[in-house]
Amino acid sequence: MQAFEWYCEGGGVHWKKLQSLLPDLAAMGITAMWLPPPTKASNPESVGYDVYDLYDLGEFDQQKSTRTHWGTKEELITLIADARAKNLVCYVDAVLNHRFGADRTEKFGVVEVDQKDRTKEISGLYDIEGWTGFDFPGRHDQYSKMHFNFNHFTGVDYDQGTGKKGIFKIHGDGKNWSSGVDSENRNYDYLMGADVDYDHPEAREDVIKWGKWIIDEIGAAGFRFDAVKHIDRGLIADFIKIVREQTHKPAMFAVGEFWKDSIQDLETYLSALGTQFSVFDAPLHYNFKEAGEAVADFDLRKVWEGTVVKERPIDAVTLVDNHDTQIGQSLESWVAPWFKPLAYALILLRPDGYPCVFYGDLYGTLGSSPQPPVSQLADLIRARKHFAYGPLRDTWDHPNCVAWVREGDEVHDGCAVVLCNGDEGVKKLDIGTSHAGEKWTDVLGWHAGEVIIAEDGWAEFRCPAKSVSIWTWEKARGREAFGKK
Repeated sequence: MQAFEWYCEGGGVHWKKLQSLLPDLAAMGITAMWLPPPTKASNPESVGYDVYDLYDLGEFDQQKSTRTHWGTKEELITLIADARAKNLVCYVDAVLNHRFGADRTEKFGVVEVDQKDRTKEISGLYDIEGWTGFDFPGRHDQYSKMHFNFNHFTGVDYDQGTGKKGIFKIHGDGKNWSSGVDSENRNYDYLMGADVDYDHPEAREDVIKWGKWIIDEIGAAGFRFDAVKHIDRGLIADFIKIVREQTHKPAMFAVGEFWKDSIQDLETYLSALGTQFSVFDAPLHYNFKEAGEAVADFDLRKVWEGTVVKERPIDAVTLVDNHDTQIGQSLESWVAPWFKPLAYALILLRPDGYPCVFYGDLYGTLGSSPQPPVSQLADLIRARKHFAYGPLRDTWDHPNCVAWVREGDEVHDGCAVVLCNGDEGVKKLDIGTSHAGEKWTDVLGWHAGEVIIAEDGWAEFRCPAKSVSIWTWEKARGREAFGKK
Protein backbone atom coordinates (compact mmCIF):
# COMPACT_ATOMS: atom_id res chain seq x y z
CA MET A 1 0.00 0.00 0.00
CA GLN A 2 1.12 3.53 -0.74
CA ALA A 3 0.70 4.72 2.84
CA PHE A 4 -0.07 8.40 2.17
CA GLU A 5 -1.78 10.82 -0.20
CA TRP A 6 -0.66 14.35 -1.06
CA TYR A 7 -3.01 16.09 1.35
CA CYS A 8 -2.56 13.90 4.43
CA GLU A 9 -2.71 15.81 7.68
CA GLY A 10 0.63 17.44 8.52
CA GLY A 11 2.00 18.58 11.83
CA GLY A 12 4.00 15.42 12.43
CA VAL A 13 1.08 13.08 13.18
CA HIS A 14 1.25 10.63 10.28
CA TRP A 15 3.67 8.02 11.65
CA LYS A 16 1.46 7.66 14.72
CA LYS A 17 -1.69 7.54 12.60
CA LEU A 18 -0.26 4.76 10.43
CA GLN A 19 0.68 2.85 13.57
CA SER A 20 -2.92 3.07 14.78
CA LEU A 21 -4.11 1.65 11.44
CA LEU A 22 -1.76 -1.34 11.48
CA PRO A 23 -4.14 -3.88 13.09
CA ASP A 24 -6.84 -3.20 10.50
CA LEU A 25 -4.37 -3.12 7.59
CA ALA A 26 -2.83 -6.42 8.60
CA ALA A 27 -6.24 -8.01 9.09
CA MET A 28 -7.50 -6.98 5.65
CA GLY A 29 -4.39 -8.31 3.91
CA ILE A 30 -1.92 -5.45 3.44
CA THR A 31 1.60 -6.93 3.61
CA ALA A 32 3.81 -3.94 2.78
CA MET A 33 3.72 -0.15 3.05
CA TRP A 34 5.50 2.38 0.85
CA LEU A 35 6.15 5.16 3.33
CA PRO A 36 6.40 8.82 2.27
CA PRO A 37 9.88 10.43 2.21
CA PRO A 38 11.15 10.17 5.80
CA THR A 39 14.06 12.55 5.15
CA LYS A 40 14.24 16.20 6.20
CA ALA A 41 12.78 18.55 3.60
CA SER A 42 13.38 22.25 3.07
CA ASN A 43 9.98 23.00 4.64
CA PRO A 44 8.65 21.12 7.68
CA GLU A 45 5.14 21.16 6.21
CA SER A 46 6.04 19.91 2.74
CA VAL A 47 5.31 16.33 1.68
CA GLY A 48 9.07 15.72 1.48
CA TYR A 49 10.09 15.66 -2.18
CA ASP A 50 12.00 18.93 -1.68
CA VAL A 51 14.68 16.95 0.17
CA TYR A 52 17.30 18.78 2.22
CA ASP A 53 19.20 16.18 4.28
CA LEU A 54 19.02 12.43 3.67
CA TYR A 55 20.54 11.65 7.06
CA ASP A 56 18.00 13.63 9.10
CA LEU A 57 14.88 11.51 9.62
CA GLY A 58 13.27 13.90 12.07
CA GLU A 59 16.10 13.90 14.61
CA PHE A 60 17.88 17.27 14.30
CA ASP A 61 16.79 20.90 14.53
CA GLN A 62 17.17 21.87 10.89
CA GLN A 63 14.96 23.83 8.46
CA LYS A 64 13.00 25.29 11.40
CA SER A 65 11.93 21.93 12.79
CA THR A 66 13.17 18.72 14.37
CA ARG A 67 10.30 16.55 13.13
CA THR A 68 9.44 16.10 9.48
CA HIS A 69 5.98 16.64 8.02
CA TRP A 70 5.25 13.06 9.06
CA GLY A 71 6.76 12.89 12.55
CA THR A 72 10.00 12.12 14.37
CA LYS A 73 12.66 9.52 13.72
CA GLU A 74 11.75 7.71 16.93
CA GLU A 75 8.11 7.47 15.83
CA LEU A 76 9.21 6.20 12.41
CA ILE A 77 11.36 3.44 13.91
CA THR A 78 8.53 2.45 16.25
CA LEU A 79 6.08 2.30 13.34
CA ILE A 80 8.36 0.06 11.27
CA ALA A 81 9.04 -2.28 14.19
CA ASP A 82 5.33 -2.54 15.02
CA ALA A 83 4.52 -3.18 11.37
CA ARG A 84 7.12 -5.94 11.19
CA ALA A 85 5.59 -7.58 14.26
CA LYS A 86 2.30 -7.68 12.35
CA ASN A 87 3.97 -9.13 9.23
CA LEU A 88 4.02 -5.87 7.27
CA VAL A 89 7.28 -4.64 5.77
CA CYS A 90 8.05 -1.00 4.98
CA TYR A 91 9.73 0.56 1.94
CA VAL A 92 11.55 3.90 2.03
CA ASP A 93 10.70 6.62 -0.50
CA ALA A 94 14.21 7.62 -1.64
CA VAL A 95 14.36 11.11 -3.16
CA LEU A 96 17.89 11.18 -4.59
CA ASN A 97 17.67 13.35 -7.71
CA HIS A 98 17.97 16.83 -6.20
CA ARG A 99 18.34 18.98 -3.09
CA PHE A 100 16.48 22.03 -1.77
CA GLY A 101 16.96 24.49 1.08
CA ALA A 102 20.73 25.09 0.81
CA ASP A 103 22.41 26.73 3.78
CA ARG A 104 24.31 29.27 1.67
CA THR A 105 24.80 30.56 -1.84
CA GLU A 106 27.94 30.22 -3.96
CA LYS A 107 29.19 31.89 -7.12
CA PHE A 108 30.05 29.62 -10.03
CA GLY A 109 30.10 29.51 -13.80
CA VAL A 110 27.10 28.33 -15.82
CA VAL A 111 25.64 28.23 -19.30
CA GLU A 112 21.91 28.57 -19.77
CA VAL A 113 20.21 25.81 -21.78
CA ASP A 114 16.98 25.63 -23.73
CA GLN A 115 14.02 24.41 -21.64
CA LYS A 116 12.88 22.03 -24.40
CA ASP A 117 16.36 20.94 -25.53
CA ARG A 118 18.71 20.64 -22.57
CA THR A 119 21.62 19.86 -24.90
CA LYS A 120 21.28 23.28 -26.58
CA GLU A 121 23.21 26.09 -24.91
CA ILE A 122 21.57 29.51 -25.31
CA SER A 123 24.18 31.65 -23.57
CA GLY A 124 27.89 31.94 -23.10
CA LEU A 125 29.68 31.09 -19.87
CA TYR A 126 28.94 33.51 -17.03
CA ASP A 127 28.75 33.55 -13.23
CA ILE A 128 25.59 33.30 -11.14
CA GLU A 129 24.89 33.09 -7.43
CA GLY A 130 23.14 29.81 -6.67
CA TRP A 131 21.88 27.91 -3.65
CA THR A 132 24.32 25.00 -3.64
CA GLY A 133 26.07 25.11 -0.25
CA PHE A 134 24.78 22.34 2.05
CA ASP A 135 26.55 22.08 5.43
CA PHE A 136 23.76 20.54 7.56
CA PRO A 137 24.84 22.53 10.65
CA GLY A 138 22.15 21.07 12.92
CA ARG A 139 23.40 17.51 12.37
CA HIS A 140 27.06 18.30 13.23
CA ASP A 141 28.39 15.67 10.78
CA GLN A 142 26.66 12.81 12.60
CA TYR A 143 26.22 9.76 10.32
CA SER A 144 28.00 11.52 7.42
CA LYS A 145 30.65 14.22 7.10
CA MET A 146 29.68 14.99 3.52
CA HIS A 147 29.06 18.67 2.74
CA PHE A 148 27.84 19.75 -0.69
CA ASN A 149 29.06 22.59 -2.88
CA PHE A 150 28.42 23.54 -6.50
CA ASN A 151 30.88 20.89 -7.71
CA HIS A 152 28.45 18.21 -6.51
CA PHE A 153 25.61 19.45 -8.75
CA THR A 154 24.99 19.61 -12.49
CA GLY A 155 22.43 22.40 -12.60
CA VAL A 156 20.15 24.86 -10.83
CA ASP A 157 17.13 26.90 -11.89
CA TYR A 158 17.58 30.22 -10.06
CA ASP A 159 20.17 32.99 -9.91
CA GLN A 160 19.93 34.63 -6.51
CA GLY A 161 22.03 37.57 -7.70
CA THR A 162 19.68 38.68 -10.46
CA GLY A 163 16.46 36.86 -9.62
CA LYS A 164 16.51 35.21 -13.03
CA LYS A 165 14.89 31.82 -13.51
CA GLY A 166 15.98 29.28 -16.10
CA ILE A 167 17.94 26.06 -16.41
CA PHE A 168 21.58 26.76 -15.70
CA LYS A 169 24.10 24.00 -16.40
CA ILE A 170 27.02 24.29 -14.01
CA HIS A 171 30.43 24.60 -15.67
CA GLY A 172 33.34 22.33 -14.70
CA ASP A 173 35.98 20.07 -16.17
CA GLY A 174 34.19 17.11 -17.71
CA LYS A 175 30.88 18.16 -16.13
CA ASN A 176 27.74 17.55 -18.17
CA TRP A 177 24.23 16.24 -17.86
CA SER A 178 24.03 12.52 -17.05
CA SER A 179 23.70 10.35 -20.14
CA GLY A 180 21.71 7.46 -18.60
CA VAL A 181 18.44 9.40 -18.30
CA ASP A 182 15.21 9.78 -20.25
CA SER A 183 15.46 11.43 -23.68
CA GLU A 184 12.54 13.82 -23.20
CA ASN A 185 13.76 17.39 -23.80
CA ARG A 186 16.73 15.67 -25.48
CA ASN A 187 18.10 15.00 -21.98
CA TYR A 188 15.90 14.91 -18.86
CA ASP A 189 18.61 14.91 -16.21
CA TYR A 190 17.49 18.24 -14.77
CA LEU A 191 14.13 18.23 -12.99
CA MET A 192 14.20 20.76 -10.15
CA GLY A 193 16.23 22.30 -7.34
CA ALA A 194 19.96 21.64 -7.22
CA ASP A 195 20.45 18.57 -9.42
CA VAL A 196 22.91 16.14 -7.83
CA ASP A 197 25.87 15.12 -10.01
CA TYR A 198 26.36 11.41 -9.39
CA ASP A 199 29.35 11.36 -11.71
CA HIS A 200 31.12 13.13 -8.84
CA PRO A 201 32.72 10.33 -6.78
CA GLU A 202 31.99 11.99 -3.42
CA ALA A 203 28.27 12.37 -4.15
CA ARG A 204 28.08 8.82 -5.49
CA GLU A 205 29.90 7.28 -2.55
CA ASP A 206 27.83 9.17 0.03
CA VAL A 207 24.42 8.25 -1.40
CA ILE A 208 25.28 4.54 -1.59
CA LYS A 209 26.55 4.73 1.98
CA TRP A 210 23.21 6.30 2.92
CA GLY A 211 21.36 3.40 1.30
CA LYS A 212 22.94 0.84 3.62
CA TRP A 213 22.67 3.20 6.59
CA ILE A 214 18.93 3.81 6.34
CA ILE A 215 18.06 0.13 5.88
CA ASP A 216 20.08 -0.77 8.97
CA GLU A 217 19.03 2.31 10.96
CA ILE A 218 15.26 2.00 10.71
CA GLY A 219 14.70 -1.62 9.67
CA ALA A 220 13.16 -0.93 6.28
CA ALA A 221 12.84 -3.74 3.73
CA GLY A 222 13.50 -1.87 0.49
CA PHE A 223 13.11 1.28 -1.55
CA ARG A 224 10.77 3.21 -3.77
CA PHE A 225 12.99 5.48 -5.88
CA ASP A 226 11.53 8.83 -6.89
CA ALA A 227 11.97 10.27 -10.38
CA VAL A 228 14.37 7.61 -11.71
CA LYS A 229 14.05 8.77 -15.31
CA HIS A 230 16.01 11.87 -14.23
CA ILE A 231 18.80 9.92 -12.45
CA ASP A 232 21.66 8.16 -14.19
CA ARG A 233 20.60 4.52 -14.47
CA GLY A 234 24.15 3.43 -13.67
CA LEU A 235 23.86 5.03 -10.24
CA ILE A 236 20.56 3.27 -9.56
CA ALA A 237 22.01 -0.09 -10.67
CA ASP A 238 25.11 0.30 -8.50
CA PHE A 239 23.04 1.52 -5.54
CA ILE A 240 20.78 -1.53 -5.64
CA LYS A 241 23.56 -4.07 -6.16
CA ILE A 242 25.84 -2.66 -3.46
CA VAL A 243 23.13 -2.06 -0.85
CA ARG A 244 21.71 -5.54 -1.36
CA GLU A 245 25.17 -6.98 -0.87
CA GLN A 246 26.12 -4.83 2.13
CA THR A 247 22.84 -5.39 3.96
CA HIS A 248 22.93 -9.13 3.16
CA LYS A 249 19.51 -8.84 1.53
CA PRO A 250 20.01 -10.17 -2.02
CA ALA A 251 16.28 -10.03 -2.74
CA MET A 252 15.73 -6.57 -1.23
CA PHE A 253 12.77 -4.96 -2.96
CA ALA A 254 13.35 -1.94 -5.20
CA VAL A 255 10.83 -0.11 -7.37
CA GLY A 256 11.34 3.03 -9.40
CA GLU A 257 8.99 5.78 -10.48
CA PHE A 258 9.72 5.96 -14.22
CA TRP A 259 6.45 7.66 -15.02
CA LYS A 260 5.94 7.38 -18.74
CA ASP A 261 3.16 5.88 -20.86
CA SER A 262 5.61 3.93 -23.03
CA ILE A 263 6.24 0.23 -22.63
CA GLN A 264 9.20 0.53 -25.00
CA ASP A 265 10.97 3.10 -22.81
CA LEU A 266 10.19 1.16 -19.64
CA GLU A 267 11.52 -2.09 -21.10
CA THR A 268 14.66 -0.34 -22.34
CA TYR A 269 15.27 1.07 -18.86
CA LEU A 270 14.74 -2.24 -17.09
CA SER A 271 16.92 -4.16 -19.55
CA ALA A 272 19.80 -1.73 -19.11
CA LEU A 273 20.00 -2.00 -15.31
CA GLY A 274 21.53 -5.46 -15.16
CA THR A 275 19.76 -6.35 -11.91
CA GLN A 276 16.19 -7.13 -10.85
CA PHE A 277 14.23 -3.93 -10.48
CA SER A 278 10.54 -3.08 -10.58
CA VAL A 279 8.70 -0.11 -12.03
CA PHE A 280 5.22 1.25 -11.51
CA ASP A 281 3.00 0.23 -14.40
CA ALA A 282 2.17 3.72 -15.70
CA PRO A 283 0.76 2.39 -19.00
CA LEU A 284 -1.73 0.25 -17.05
CA HIS A 285 -2.83 3.31 -15.08
CA TYR A 286 -3.50 5.17 -18.31
CA ASN A 287 -5.44 2.18 -19.69
CA PHE A 288 -7.61 2.29 -16.57
CA LYS A 289 -8.15 6.02 -17.06
CA GLU A 290 -9.17 5.49 -20.68
CA ALA A 291 -11.49 2.65 -19.69
CA GLY A 292 -13.21 4.78 -17.07
CA GLU A 293 -13.81 7.61 -19.51
CA ALA A 294 -14.90 5.47 -22.47
CA VAL A 295 -17.28 3.29 -20.41
CA ALA A 296 -18.86 0.64 -22.69
CA ASP A 297 -16.87 1.86 -25.69
CA PHE A 298 -13.71 0.45 -24.11
CA ASP A 299 -12.85 -3.15 -24.99
CA LEU A 300 -11.98 -4.76 -21.65
CA ARG A 301 -10.03 -7.47 -23.43
CA LYS A 302 -7.44 -4.83 -24.36
CA VAL A 303 -6.84 -3.51 -20.85
CA TRP A 304 -3.44 -5.25 -20.62
CA GLU A 305 -2.13 -4.01 -23.98
CA GLY A 306 1.16 -2.13 -23.80
CA THR A 307 1.60 -2.70 -20.05
CA VAL A 308 4.52 -3.79 -17.91
CA VAL A 309 2.42 -6.47 -16.21
CA LYS A 310 1.79 -8.10 -19.57
CA GLU A 311 5.36 -7.87 -20.92
CA ARG A 312 7.41 -8.21 -17.71
CA PRO A 313 5.07 -9.35 -14.90
CA ILE A 314 7.91 -10.04 -12.45
CA ASP A 315 8.97 -6.37 -12.70
CA ALA A 316 5.51 -4.78 -12.56
CA VAL A 317 4.10 -2.89 -9.61
CA THR A 318 0.49 -2.39 -10.61
CA LEU A 319 -1.60 0.52 -9.39
CA VAL A 320 -4.80 2.45 -10.01
CA ASP A 321 -3.86 5.96 -8.79
CA ASN A 322 -1.19 7.62 -6.65
CA HIS A 323 -0.23 10.93 -5.04
CA ASP A 324 0.85 12.43 -8.37
CA THR A 325 -2.21 11.40 -10.39
CA GLN A 326 -4.72 12.47 -7.76
CA ILE A 327 -6.85 15.55 -8.36
CA GLY A 328 -4.90 18.79 -8.07
CA GLN A 329 -1.45 17.29 -8.59
CA SER A 330 1.23 17.64 -11.27
CA LEU A 331 0.36 14.47 -13.17
CA GLU A 332 -3.37 14.57 -12.51
CA SER A 333 -5.09 11.72 -14.34
CA TRP A 334 -7.65 10.45 -11.85
CA VAL A 335 -9.30 7.16 -12.78
CA ALA A 336 -13.09 7.50 -12.91
CA PRO A 337 -14.54 6.51 -9.52
CA TRP A 338 -17.08 4.07 -11.03
CA PHE A 339 -14.26 2.10 -12.66
CA LYS A 340 -11.98 1.89 -9.64
CA PRO A 341 -13.53 -1.27 -8.12
CA LEU A 342 -13.07 -2.98 -11.49
CA ALA A 343 -9.48 -1.77 -11.74
CA TYR A 344 -8.67 -2.99 -8.25
CA ALA A 345 -10.24 -6.37 -8.98
CA LEU A 346 -8.01 -6.62 -12.04
CA ILE A 347 -4.78 -5.97 -10.09
CA LEU A 348 -5.68 -7.66 -6.79
CA LEU A 349 -7.35 -10.90 -7.86
CA ARG A 350 -5.03 -12.09 -10.64
CA PRO A 351 -1.58 -13.64 -10.19
CA ASP A 352 0.63 -11.26 -12.20
CA GLY A 353 2.18 -8.09 -10.85
CA TYR A 354 2.70 -6.71 -7.34
CA PRO A 355 -0.41 -4.60 -6.63
CA CYS A 356 -0.15 -1.28 -4.79
CA VAL A 357 -3.27 0.11 -3.13
CA PHE A 358 -3.44 3.91 -2.83
CA TYR A 359 -4.07 5.34 0.65
CA GLY A 360 -6.35 7.95 -0.92
CA ASP A 361 -8.51 5.22 -2.44
CA LEU A 362 -8.74 3.29 0.81
CA TYR A 363 -9.38 6.24 3.14
CA GLY A 364 -10.33 9.10 0.82
CA THR A 365 -8.34 12.22 -0.01
CA LEU A 366 -8.30 15.70 1.53
CA GLY A 367 -7.36 18.99 -0.15
CA SER A 368 -9.49 21.45 -2.10
CA SER A 369 -11.17 18.65 -4.10
CA PRO A 370 -11.58 15.85 -1.56
CA GLN A 371 -12.50 12.43 -2.91
CA PRO A 372 -14.36 9.64 -1.08
CA PRO A 373 -12.88 6.19 -0.55
CA VAL A 374 -13.42 3.51 -3.15
CA SER A 375 -16.49 1.53 -2.16
CA GLN A 376 -15.58 -1.64 -0.24
CA LEU A 377 -11.94 -1.50 -1.28
CA ALA A 378 -11.08 -3.20 2.02
CA ASP A 379 -13.27 -6.14 0.96
CA LEU A 380 -11.49 -6.35 -2.40
CA ILE A 381 -8.20 -6.55 -0.51
CA ARG A 382 -9.66 -9.22 1.79
CA ALA A 383 -10.75 -11.19 -1.24
CA ARG A 384 -7.14 -11.26 -2.43
CA LYS A 385 -6.00 -12.43 0.99
CA HIS A 386 -8.53 -15.26 1.27
CA PHE A 387 -9.43 -16.38 -2.26
CA ALA A 388 -6.94 -15.26 -4.95
CA TYR A 389 -4.90 -18.47 -5.09
CA GLY A 390 -4.24 -21.31 -7.46
CA PRO A 391 -4.32 -21.56 -11.26
CA LEU A 392 -6.09 -18.87 -13.28
CA ARG A 393 -8.73 -19.69 -15.90
CA ASP A 394 -9.82 -16.76 -18.06
CA THR A 395 -13.08 -16.25 -19.90
CA TRP A 396 -12.00 -13.21 -21.84
CA ASP A 397 -14.47 -13.44 -24.69
CA HIS A 398 -16.53 -10.24 -24.75
CA PRO A 399 -15.56 -6.55 -25.06
CA ASN A 400 -17.83 -5.47 -22.20
CA CYS A 401 -17.80 -8.46 -19.85
CA VAL A 402 -14.83 -10.57 -18.76
CA ALA A 403 -14.38 -13.16 -16.05
CA TRP A 404 -11.88 -15.50 -14.48
CA VAL A 405 -11.69 -18.31 -11.97
CA ARG A 406 -9.01 -18.82 -9.33
CA GLU A 407 -9.03 -22.51 -8.43
CA GLY A 408 -7.68 -22.09 -4.89
CA ASP A 409 -5.15 -24.36 -3.19
CA GLU A 410 -4.86 -26.71 -0.22
CA VAL A 411 -5.60 -24.02 2.37
CA HIS A 412 -7.57 -21.44 0.38
CA ASP A 413 -10.86 -21.73 -1.42
CA GLY A 414 -10.96 -20.09 -4.83
CA CYS A 415 -13.27 -17.54 -6.40
CA ALA A 416 -14.99 -16.52 -9.62
CA VAL A 417 -14.76 -12.88 -10.69
CA VAL A 418 -17.09 -11.22 -13.20
CA LEU A 419 -16.77 -7.59 -14.24
CA CYS A 420 -18.44 -5.49 -16.89
CA ASN A 421 -18.39 -1.92 -18.17
CA GLY A 422 -21.84 -1.97 -19.76
CA ASP A 423 -25.15 -3.61 -18.87
CA GLU A 424 -25.45 -6.44 -16.35
CA GLY A 425 -22.75 -9.00 -17.04
CA VAL A 426 -23.19 -12.76 -17.18
CA LYS A 427 -20.67 -15.55 -17.66
CA LYS A 428 -20.91 -19.34 -17.66
CA LEU A 429 -17.82 -20.61 -15.86
CA ASP A 430 -16.25 -23.99 -15.12
CA ILE A 431 -15.67 -24.15 -11.37
CA GLY A 432 -14.85 -27.87 -11.31
CA THR A 433 -16.79 -31.03 -10.54
CA SER A 434 -15.37 -31.14 -7.01
CA HIS A 435 -17.61 -28.13 -6.26
CA ALA A 436 -20.82 -29.69 -7.57
CA GLY A 437 -23.82 -28.82 -5.44
CA GLU A 438 -22.10 -25.94 -3.62
CA LYS A 439 -23.94 -22.67 -3.08
CA TRP A 440 -21.90 -19.59 -4.12
CA THR A 441 -22.66 -15.93 -3.38
CA ASP A 442 -21.06 -12.54 -4.07
CA VAL A 443 -18.82 -11.63 -1.11
CA LEU A 444 -19.20 -7.94 -1.94
CA GLY A 445 -22.98 -8.21 -1.74
CA TRP A 446 -23.36 -6.16 -4.91
CA HIS A 447 -25.25 -8.93 -6.72
CA ALA A 448 -28.05 -10.55 -4.76
CA GLY A 449 -28.98 -14.18 -5.00
CA GLU A 450 -27.06 -17.41 -5.08
CA VAL A 451 -25.57 -19.79 -7.62
CA ILE A 452 -25.62 -23.59 -7.33
CA ILE A 453 -22.72 -25.36 -9.05
CA ALA A 454 -24.05 -28.01 -11.44
CA GLU A 455 -22.96 -31.67 -11.46
CA ASP A 456 -20.61 -30.99 -14.39
CA GLY A 457 -18.92 -28.16 -12.40
CA TRP A 458 -20.37 -25.33 -14.47
CA ALA A 459 -22.53 -22.42 -13.34
CA GLU A 460 -23.73 -19.03 -14.54
CA PHE A 461 -22.42 -15.99 -12.67
CA ARG A 462 -23.51 -12.37 -12.95
CA CYS A 463 -22.42 -8.90 -11.94
CA PRO A 464 -24.37 -5.60 -11.88
CA ALA A 465 -24.01 -3.09 -14.70
CA LYS A 466 -20.65 -1.25 -14.69
CA SER A 467 -19.48 -3.21 -11.68
CA VAL A 468 -17.75 -6.34 -10.40
CA SER A 469 -18.81 -9.35 -8.36
CA ILE A 470 -16.62 -11.83 -6.52
CA TRP A 471 -18.31 -15.19 -6.09
CA THR A 472 -17.20 -17.83 -3.57
CA TRP A 473 -18.65 -20.83 -1.81
CA GLU A 474 -20.85 -19.69 1.05
CA LYS A 475 -18.75 -21.81 3.44
CA ALA A 476 -15.38 -20.78 1.98
CA ARG A 477 -12.58 -20.26 4.45
CA GLY A 478 -12.35 -16.53 5.21
CA ARG A 479 -15.98 -15.66 4.47
CA GLU A 480 -16.44 -14.64 8.09
CA ALA A 481 -14.08 -11.65 7.55
CA PHE A 482 -16.47 -9.91 5.17
CA GLY A 483 -18.97 -7.29 6.17
CA LYS A 484 -16.68 -6.05 8.95
CA LYS A 485 -15.61 -2.44 9.13
